[in-house]
Amino acid sequence: MFNFASPEYLWLLLLAPAILVLHWAMSAYTSYKLRQLGNTRTLNELMPERSVARGWIKTSILALALALLALAAARPQTGSKLSSRERDGREIVLVVDVSNSMLAEDVEPSRMDRTRYAITQLVEGMKDDGIGVVAFADESEVLLPVTSDYKMALAKVKQLSPALIAAQGTDVGEAIETAMLSFSSSTHNTKSRVMILITDGEDHDENALKAAERAKAMGVMICCIGIGTPEGKPLKIDGKIIEDEEGKMVLTKLNEQLLEQIAATTEGIYTRSHNEDFGLKGIVERLNEIEEAKLNEIVFEEYDEQYQWFVGAALLLLILEFVVMSRRNPLLRGVKLFERNE
Repeated sequence: MFNFASPEYLWLLLLAPAILVLHWAMSAYTSYKLRQLGNTRTLNELMPERSVARGWIKTSILALALALLALAAARPQTGSKLSSRERDGREIVLVVDVSNSMLAEDVEPSRMDRTRYAITQLVEGMKDDGIGVVAFADESEVLLPVTSDYKMALAKVKQLSPALIAAQGTDVGEAIETAMLSFSSSTHNTKSRVMILITDGEDHDENALKAAERAKAMGVMICCIGIGTPEGKPLKIDGKIIEDEEGKMVLTKLNEQLLEQIAATTEGIYTRSHNEDFGLKGIVERLNEIEEAKLNEIVFEEYDEQYQWFVGAALLLLILEFVVMSRRNPLLRGVKLFERNE
């Protein structure tokens, strides 16, 4: 794996083309002034030591040397080996409803936006726990298996939207089954596997409870957050009330009883989201009560510094730049490398 330890110095690479442009401008100005003095051929005969080609070669060498020094300053590194390390933590899979009703604006600014914000805060507060992300509507998709890469997890959370799943609906059972595939073998036969199920749907399919039973058998605790109300509210998106094909208002109802049963089956907890409290506070307190497991993490443990090769090459170029003179050396007039074609 190749890496720059100090990438903030890479902007220094711009000095190389800047020097070449400056030399071109100075050369053009010098040539212009010389042409004003008289015949160019006569001036060349009067200044036999002057060499335009040598000037370009010296400047190009200097520019390349500076580019190499800029790369050296950025500290290029290579990963020397992969290693596995252990940490104590839990594996948490976020199972998030991305059906169209999550665009409803009864929760400010919308159910989907509020969900993304809340779980972003959750992930940013993590330290040693593994995190995975599953999106679902009528179908489910693993966006991220359990990992310790929190930056990747945050990137996946930002992608959560109804556009991810074409088939609309709310199939909680399939979502649970899919999420169980995200856990690693590190937590097998432990009580450190957790799902956080976030939905506003009204799924009445008994498969959800069967999936919860299978999750319990695998040692998975499911904590549920319900968005909406059991009484139902008109579905409003972009300020407009959504109507069905018959022109009737579409109501979005929360099946709170189902979520309570899922949580109870797996020894988790259920909370309903409100504007003041999304519902994660109580779940985080419950997470802190469960045991941690030894989680394996594959990492690049060591990096080898490679800047010395760039510094060495730059020094050789600077020595070469010093050796190449701007003017012809009278002792080397027999060498035709830099002679002009008259």
